[in-house]
Amino acid sequence: MEINGRFHQLSEPMTLAELLALAGYESRPVAVMLNDQIIPQTDLSATQVGDADRLEVVSFVGGGQP
Repeated sequence: MEINGRFHQLSEPMTLAELLALAGYESRPVAVMLNDQIIPQTDLSATQVGDADRLEVVSFVGGGQP
């Protein structure tokens, strides 16, 4: 599986929610694109991923000038 341009081997198929938790994203808001499709937050627990998938995860960072 490709995640943000890097290849990773999954030990077993899992949901996007499980994968995001393993990768440490569960505590922050993220946007997820799976195989060039944006996945709504409400669908993360129901969407299965496998080794042939491409995933882009973007986390939001606060900042800027006051």
